[in-house]
Amino acid sequence: MAEMYPWFKALHIISVISWMAGLLYLPRLFINHTQVAVGSEASEMLKGMERRLMKIIMRPASVATFIFGGALLSMPGVVDWSMGWIWLKLAFVLGLGATHGMMEKWQKDFANDRNARPAKFFRIMNEVPTLLMIFIVLLVVAKPF
Repeated sequence: MAEMYPWFKALHIISVISWMAGLLYLPRLFINHTQVAVGSEASEMLKGMERRLMKIIMRPASVATFIFGGALLSMPGVVDWSMGWIWLKLAFVLGLGATHGMMEKWQKDFANDRNARPAKFFRIMNEVPTLLMIFIVLLVVAKPF
């Protein structure tokens, strides 16, 4: 299993980067979507972009992130489970998963012309994955406690 570690780590990083790209871009599409008329050509174009981003990039990348991250966590000696940083990191990762779940719902709301949230809401939500990512990277690199 040790010979697989660098491969799993590389695939985990690639998956995380892909997932984060979607988590950072989709709220920007939502912001644009709030500013166009329901049923307009622009609205329909944004629906397609949002659907493809979720289906082709975000869902597969999130699944791959959890699979390869789980594989790394299961390798003996990779994580010292007595350290607090890993537990906080995992909590933040669950936060990314919850954020993804909310974006799934919002994407469906836009697809069904039922969005009731203003652009400002999505501007604020656009910062959530960024903050979670910063905390996760700092914890993984610095292992402060």
